[in-house]
Amino acid sequence: MRKHIFNAGPCVLADSVRENTAKAVLELENTGMSIMEVSHRSKDFEAVINETIDLFKEILEIPDGYSVLFLGGGASLQFAMIPFNFLNKKAAYLNTGTWAKGAIKEAKLFGEVDVVATSEDKNFSYIPKGYTIPSDADYFHITTNNTIVGTEILKDIDCPVPLIADMSSDILSRPVDVSKYAMIYGGAQKNMGPAGVTVVIIRNDLLEKVTRTNIPTMLKYQIHVDNGSMKNTPPCTAIFAVREVLRWVKKMGGLKEMDRRAQAKADLLYNAIDQSKVFVGTAAKEDRSRMNICFVMKDEYKDKEADFMELTKSKGIAGIKGHRSVGGFRASCYNALEIESVQLLVDTMREFEKSIIK
Repeated sequence: MRKHIFNAGPCVLADSVRENTAKAVLELENTGMSIMEVSHRSKDFEAVINETIDLFKEILEIPDGYSVLFLGGGASLQFAMIPFNFLNKKAAYLNTGTWAKGAIKEAKLFGEVDVVATSEDKNFSYIPKGYTIPSDADYFHITTNNTIVGTEILKDIDCPVPLIADMSSDILSRPVDVSKYAMIYGGAQKNMGPAGVTVVIIRNDLLEKVTRTNIPTMLKYQIHVDNGSMKNTPPCTAIFAVREVLRWVKKMGGLKEMDRRAQAKADLLYNAIDQSKVFVGTAAKEDRSRMNICFVMKDEYKDKEADFMELTKSKGIAGIKGHRSVGGFRASCYNALEIESVQLLVDTMREFEKSIIK
């Protein structure tokens, strides 16, 4: 039985993505070879990666002057690659949670870091407001969606310096003005494919700002641009799956439809949480994530958490246990999750509430 998957990563995938990728694992489009066996320099795989790039450019409306890269190491490697390439004098960061902290930690290895604002004082339950971005920073780094605490930046901010965004968990969920960003990156496993590939969308003129001469070859963005993401063997199977996700997004109606679906699912679940006598949301309402909806039980019912998890398991609901660092529950409502799964979770929450409140 297919489960209702709320995992924060790996993400739920559409049926067509799983089915077409499974077929390609057995044989890639009448080549007599699996996608895992085909040469990454063959015309067969070249067609796959070129279509994937073209779909990214079409769906995200990426302007001219940007390159789309497929790299390894997850978004976490980008935490180091970004300052290694672009931090010359000072970089600015917004601290909104665990992954932002990870990026800040890595950047401090390479130079001065100005943390312009943080929401750590309230366990990252909100997005800081009213901060000033230093005009002398080499770049400003943000994490648009915070998977662990369930907050999200839903608007493309204006920035006086190159803006770099970790969009691992909300990319493809809404229209984005790419022209406002010098670089967007994300691990695929949160909303656009399986683990194994990281997508980087980088404005080419940003590469002209690289002055450091001691960057190892594989950590240079320019190397990957010059070699079309093939300086070494790319993760072909993961890239194929990302292509299938993009095909599905386009078929479904593009980012406007993903945005509509995301809002409908979030409204359904947040309304249920806000009306509940047992569950309560943890993120500030104005900053609530639509991708990762975090909630806990009220203090008087916390001893019932295990019982609720057992009930969800019996309903075929998977992946709602909160991150180990914060506890509680987390329902990740990525693009391919259908609203019927959210409705089942809501119904299960209400069933559980009735069972413990007499």
